[in-house]
Amino acid sequence: MNFDERISRLNTASVKWELTKEIYGTDDVLPMWVADMDFKPPQELLDTIKARVDHGIFGYTFVPPSVHESISGWLKSRHGWEIRHSWILFANGVVPSISIAILAYTKPGDKVLIQPPVYNPFFEMTELNGRTVESSPLLLKNGRYEIDFTSFEESLKKGCRLFLLCNPHNPGGMVWTKEELKKMADLCVKHDCLILADEIHSDILLNGRRHIPIASLGKDIADRTITCVAPSKTFNLGGIQVSAAIITNSELRDKFHAVQKMQGFFAPNIFATIAIEAAYKHGAKWLASLIAYIEENVRISKEFIAESIPEIKLVEPEGTYLLWLDCRGLGLSDEALQERLIKKGKLALEPGAKYGHGGEGFVRMNIACPKEMLIDGLTRLKVALS
Repeated sequence: MNFDERISRLNTASVKWELTKEIYGTDDVLPMWVADMDFKPPQELLDTIKARVDHGIFGYTFVPPSVHESISGWLKSRHGWEIRHSWILFANGVVPSISIAILAYTKPGDKVLIQPPVYNPFFEMTELNGRTVESSPLLLKNGRYEIDFTSFEESLKKGCRLFLLCNPHNPGGMVWTKEELKKMADLCVKHDCLILADEIHSDILLNGRRHIPIASLGKDIADRTITCVAPSKTFNLGGIQVSAAIITNSELRDKFHAVQKMQGFFAPNIFATIAIEAAYKHGAKWLASLIAYIEENVRISKEFIAESIPEIKLVEPEGTYLLWLDCRGLGLSDEALQERLIKKGKLALEPGAKYGHGGEGFVRMNIACPKEMLIDGLTRLKVALS
């Protein structure tokens, strides 16, 4: 795979490239915002989809056992987690799964615990479903976010029914350690709170780090955890819309599936099942090359920012292909910061305030792009903010 190749995504209904005028007020910007990559997925995956298209008949289909085998094999080989095929349920994405879990396990008005700054659908799915957000903000110390365990437990004591965990963390890029995960999980067990683990970024681990599925830390933890995984971030398949919810507890699994049946969802479409199987069966070598490329993009970004825009502090990612940039040293409001980026730098980045308390004064930058595009984006960042 040539990750340096620049591929035009115009006229493909790309959210990232074709909705900038609607979202940022202009189409004259370099889009480095929404979290998808400007890379093609593994060729084996493309060939598998093409072969199915060439067959030419797309009647009703089911999810064959080989799909379950690809998921379980991937989780075992990548993360050392052995699962049973019967634990797997499918959904159109992790965000739909969050909504399903909220409906399945909580009642209107119940508290749902989150750790801002964090992926904004955590707030949205909670509030749109008539539940109450309970926040335990993360603490930024020495360039890395830490968990405020005192605040975390105080929030649980308020009667939270569900905790939404983001691991690896978006936007901060932390890959939570075994000790951090175990402490959070034990507190959830102690206070009878279920856990939904959004582990969609778990395959993009930088500099030799290891992802630990929180459900792998013991039966008492697994029995109250819904783990959401997907190939969409790993292999750039967001538009195919497929994910898996892994639920060891049969009672929780039945409740999750009951909500899906009420919504009329029974199985992913044929291209989704083909994609998830092909990605997990054939994608390991491609992913190793991708991670090496992302690591180099992080290094380039880190050095450029330190040398050219030292007022910005990079929260160096341990996972994901997202940079979380602390721009508070510039003394700009969020509005002024975005105005400079868009009008002066011609650069579209995610505003940090979107991610809740603690995101003010930050921006999120997607660096899953060819190096030529990355340098262009960094140069625009310098023009906008230096």
